[in-house]
Amino acid sequence: MRRIGSVITVPSAATGLVLLAIVTALALAGAARPGRTDADFERHVAALAKKVPSDAFTIVVQKPFVVIGDESPGMVRRRATGTVKWAVDRLKQDFFAKDPNEILDIWLFKDKASYRKHAKALFGSEPRTPYGYYSDAHKALVMNIATGGGTLVHEIVHPLMEANFPACPSWFNEGLGSLYEQSAERGGHIIGRTNWRLAGLQKAVRDGKVPSFKDLTATTTHQFYHMDKGTNYAQARYLCYWLQEKGLLVKFYHAFVAAQKEDATGYETLKRILGEKDMDAFKKRWEAWVLTLRFP
Repeated sequence: MRRIGSVITVPSAATGLVLLAIVTALALAGAARPGRTDADFERHVAALAKKVPSDAFTIVVQKPFVVIGDESPGMVRRRATGTVKWAVDRLKQDFFAKDPNEILDIWLFKDKASYRKHAKALFGSEPRTPYGYYSDAHKALVMNIATGGGTLVHEIVHPLMEANFPACPSWFNEGLGSLYEQSAERGGHIIGRTNWRLAGLQKAVRDGKVPSFKDLTATTTHQFYHMDKGTNYAQARYLCYWLQEKGLLVKFYHAFVAAQKEDATGYETLKRILGEKDMDAFKKRWEAWVLTLRFP
C-alpha cells in the first residue's frame, strides 16, 4: 500500500490497480473514536480492495463509513462529503452520540443494472427494493444512487439508531428514517420535507383506514413490515413530521430512549411529549393537518 497525501492506491489481485481515493478522517470527519483508528480504516480498505468488482470503483473513507462507488471518482467524493458527511454530522448533532460499533460500507451503484448485478454478486441475493437497503448481516448500505440520495440518508439512520437505541421499535426506526428521505437544513439542523408518501396517507385518511397511534406504536417488527395495509411507513413518517414541525421530535427521541425500559413502544412517552390525554382527538387533528399538506 502506498500513501500519496490523502490518496491511497492498493493493488487488486483481481483487477490490477484499483483506484482508491481515500479521504482521511482528519480531513473530513475529525479524530477517530478510541478503538477505531486510521490504521483500522486502512486495514479495512485493504481487505475491501480484494473484493471491489473492478477498477471502475472508487473508495472514500468518510468516517464512520467507507463509501464505494462506480461513478466518477469526483462524484463519489462529492457524495461522500455532500450527502454522507452532511447527514451524519446533523443526525449526530440532534440524535446520536455514538458511531456504529463496526466500520460499515456504503455501496453506491451508478444505475439499476449495476445495482442489481453487483448486489447479487457481492451479497448473494437480488435486491428486494429498487432504491437501496441496509444489510446488518453484511455491514453494508447498498444503494442504487441513480434514484437519488434520499434513500441513502434514510438508510444511514438505521445503523446509527442500532448503535444508540438498539431496542427502538420498527415504527420509530422507519418513521425517522423515512422522514429524511426528503431532507433539507433549517438553522443548521436536518429536517424532513413532505414527500411521495403523502398521497397514499391522505387517501387512507379520507377512506378512514389509518389505525390509531396506539395500534401503530404497538406493532411488532413482523407486523410493521409484513402486515402493513399500506399506511405504516407513511403514518410513522408524518407523525415524526408533526413532531418536527412542533419542535418536539428531538425531545421525543431523547425522552423515548430514557424511558425505553418502562415504555417499550413509546406510546406513553408520545402522549407525554405531545401533552395529550385523548389520543383519538389528537389523531383527528393530526389527520386534518395531514390533509392540508402538499407535495410537491
